[in-house]
Amino acid sequence: MAGVLVNLAAAFVISSADGAVLGACLALAIATLLFIFYIQPDASDLAPHRSKLDQLMERRDTIYDNLRDLRFEFRSGKYSEGDFNAMKTSLENEAALVLAEIDQVTESQVRRARGARPVETGRGQR
Repeated sequence: MAGVLVNLAAAFVISSADGAVLGACLALAIATLLFIFYIQPDASDLAPHRSKLDQLMERRDTIYDNLRDLRFEFRSGKYSEGDFNAMKTSLENEAALVLAEIDQVTESQVRRARGARPVETGRGQR
Protein backbone atom coordinates (compact mmCIF):
# COMPACT_ATOMS: atom_id res chain seq x y z
CA MET A 1 0.00 0.00 0.00
CA ALA A 2 2.88 2.35 0.76
CA GLY A 3 4.22 1.69 -2.73
CA VAL A 4 0.87 2.62 -4.22
CA LEU A 5 0.81 5.86 -2.23
CA VAL A 6 4.31 6.75 -3.41
CA ASN A 7 3.31 6.08 -7.01
CA LEU A 8 0.16 8.17 -6.53
CA ALA A 9 2.16 11.01 -5.00
CA ALA A 10 4.62 10.88 -7.90
CA ALA A 11 1.73 10.95 -10.36
CA PHE A 12 0.20 13.93 -8.53
CA VAL A 13 3.50 15.86 -8.61
CA ILE A 14 3.90 15.20 -12.32
CA SER A 15 0.33 16.17 -13.09
CA SER A 16 0.59 19.42 -11.09
CA ALA A 17 3.82 20.29 -12.96
CA ASP A 18 2.05 19.53 -16.22
CA GLY A 19 -0.82 21.73 -15.05
CA ALA A 20 1.57 24.60 -14.36
CA VAL A 21 3.09 24.28 -17.83
CA LEU A 22 -0.37 24.01 -19.37
CA GLY A 23 -1.51 27.10 -17.43
CA ALA A 24 1.56 29.06 -18.57
CA CYS A 25 0.96 28.06 -22.20
CA LEU A 26 -2.70 29.05 -21.93
CA ALA A 27 -1.81 32.44 -20.41
CA LEU A 28 0.74 33.04 -23.18
CA ALA A 29 -1.81 32.13 -25.86
CA ILE A 30 -4.40 34.51 -24.37
CA ALA A 31 -1.85 37.33 -24.11
CA THR A 32 -0.82 36.77 -27.74
CA LEU A 33 -4.43 36.84 -28.97
CA LEU A 34 -5.13 40.01 -26.99
CA PHE A 35 -2.05 41.66 -28.44
CA ILE A 36 -2.89 40.69 -32.02
CA PHE A 37 -6.61 41.55 -32.00
CA TYR A 38 -7.11 44.27 -29.39
CA ILE A 39 -3.99 46.43 -29.31
CA GLN A 40 -4.12 48.84 -32.25
CA PRO A 41 -0.94 50.57 -33.43
CA ASP A 42 -0.88 54.35 -33.75
CA ALA A 43 -1.27 55.79 -37.22
CA SER A 44 2.17 57.36 -36.85
CA ASP A 45 3.65 53.87 -36.44
CA LEU A 46 2.30 52.81 -39.82
CA ALA A 47 3.00 55.98 -41.79
CA PRO A 48 6.36 56.37 -43.42
CA HIS A 49 8.41 59.19 -41.97
CA ARG A 50 8.53 61.99 -44.50
CA SER A 51 10.69 65.03 -44.30
CA LYS A 52 9.35 68.56 -44.57
CA LEU A 53 10.84 68.78 -48.06
CA ASP A 54 8.95 65.64 -49.15
CA GLN A 55 5.70 67.10 -47.84
CA LEU A 56 6.28 70.40 -49.63
CA MET A 57 7.13 68.67 -52.89
CA GLU A 58 3.94 66.63 -52.66
CA ARG A 59 1.93 69.79 -51.98
CA ARG A 60 3.57 71.50 -54.97
CA ASP A 61 2.68 68.59 -57.24
CA THR A 62 -0.91 68.66 -56.01
CA ILE A 63 -1.20 72.37 -56.78
CA TYR A 64 0.21 71.83 -60.27
CA ASP A 65 -2.31 69.03 -60.84
CA ASN A 66 -5.11 71.32 -59.67
CA LEU A 67 -3.97 74.03 -62.08
CA ARG A 68 -3.91 71.55 -64.95
CA ASP A 69 -7.42 70.32 -64.06
CA LEU A 70 -8.67 73.90 -63.75
CA ARG A 71 -7.40 74.74 -67.24
CA PHE A 72 -9.07 71.63 -68.65
CA GLU A 73 -12.38 72.43 -66.98
CA PHE A 74 -12.21 76.06 -68.19
CA ARG A 75 -11.60 74.90 -71.76
CA SER A 76 -14.53 72.50 -71.51
CA GLY A 77 -16.78 75.41 -70.50
CA LYS A 78 -17.35 74.56 -66.85
CA TYR A 79 -16.09 77.94 -65.56
CA SER A 80 -16.49 81.49 -66.75
CA GLU A 81 -13.37 83.49 -67.54
CA GLY A 82 -13.69 85.55 -64.34
CA ASP A 83 -14.04 82.46 -62.13
CA PHE A 84 -11.17 80.77 -63.94
CA ASN A 85 -8.87 83.77 -63.45
CA ALA A 86 -9.76 84.07 -59.76
CA MET A 87 -9.13 80.38 -59.04
CA LYS A 88 -5.98 80.36 -61.18
CA THR A 89 -4.57 83.37 -59.32
CA SER A 90 -5.34 81.72 -55.99
CA LEU A 91 -3.60 78.49 -56.98
CA GLU A 92 -0.61 80.36 -58.42
CA ASN A 93 -0.22 82.35 -55.19
CA GLU A 94 -0.37 79.16 -53.16
CA ALA A 95 2.22 77.57 -55.47
CA ALA A 96 4.49 80.59 -55.02
CA LEU A 97 4.29 80.24 -51.23
CA VAL A 98 5.09 76.54 -51.39
CA LEU A 99 8.01 77.15 -53.75
CA ALA A 100 9.36 79.82 -51.38
CA GLU A 101 9.15 77.33 -48.51
CA ILE A 102 10.95 74.72 -50.61
CA ASP A 103 13.70 77.25 -51.26
CA GLN A 104 14.01 77.97 -47.54
CA VAL A 105 14.20 74.30 -46.64
CA THR A 106 16.77 73.51 -49.32
CA GLU A 107 18.89 76.54 -48.39
CA SER A 108 18.92 75.48 -44.76
CA GLN A 109 20.11 72.02 -45.80
CA VAL A 110 23.05 73.39 -47.78
CA ARG A 111 26.19 73.24 -45.73
CA ARG A 112 28.09 76.45 -45.63
CA ALA A 113 31.80 76.52 -44.98
CA ARG A 114 32.70 77.94 -41.60
CA GLY A 115 35.40 80.54 -41.39
CA ALA A 116 36.00 80.85 -45.10
CA ARG A 117 39.43 82.23 -45.89
CA PRO A 118 39.84 85.28 -48.10
CA VAL A 119 41.00 84.57 -51.61
CA GLU A 120 44.64 85.39 -52.25
CA THR A 121 45.74 87.09 -55.47
CA GLY A 122 48.84 86.18 -57.48
CA ARG A 123 51.29 88.30 -55.36
CA GLY A 124 50.19 87.13 -51.94
CA GLN A 125 47.92 90.14 -51.42
CA ARG A 126 44.43 89.81 -50.12
